[in-house]
Amino acid sequence: MPGQDDAEREFDLRWADDAEHKEPSARARMLAARWKENPPRPQPFRADPEFVGPRRSSWVSTVIVLGCVAAVILLLGYANFRPY
Repeated sequence: MPGQDDAEREFDLRWADDAEHKEPSARARMLAARWKENPPRPQPFRADPEFVGPRRSSWVSTVIVLGCVAAVILLLGYANFRPY
């Protein structure tokens, strides 16, 4: 509101924040409507993660990363030393 000073604007914000009834967000309304027809299944507090396969050791991951870095360094060095 362009004609309001800071004190009036602060009053309006406090008045809006202190409202008794606050409208839920669009997502909350959508989920409430969806769950009314088809409620979600109960989940344990910490659900078991799905099996994603065996994990690699941290050394294998480190070797892969360092190998990629070395390959990039060699490729850039080759590009700089190549005669044109």
